[in-house]
Amino acid sequence: MSTHTVAETKNQLSKLIDRALRGEHIVVTRRGEPVIELKPVRPPPRPMTEADIEWLRARRVGRKPAKTDAATLVRRMRDEEWK
Repeated sequence: MSTHTVAETKNQLSKLIDRALRGEHIVVTRRGEPVIELKPVRPPPRPMTEADIEWLRARRVGRKPAKTDAATLVRRMRDEEWK
């Protein structure tokens, strides 16, 4: 982890961004107190496609679809409890 003042950060922002992109933990301080971190922004996850779902279905082991949906199952369990 490296710590830099606001003034240092202002003068070396481009270099600090490059270091953060390489994985270094960069903290900026104001009056000796940490105020911000520089870190890369993660790319948004790509949307799941039909091909992804098919891949998951093909690799599912020993799991069969439930015969009853969860709401019905909970209702049955609740009603049996009250009897």
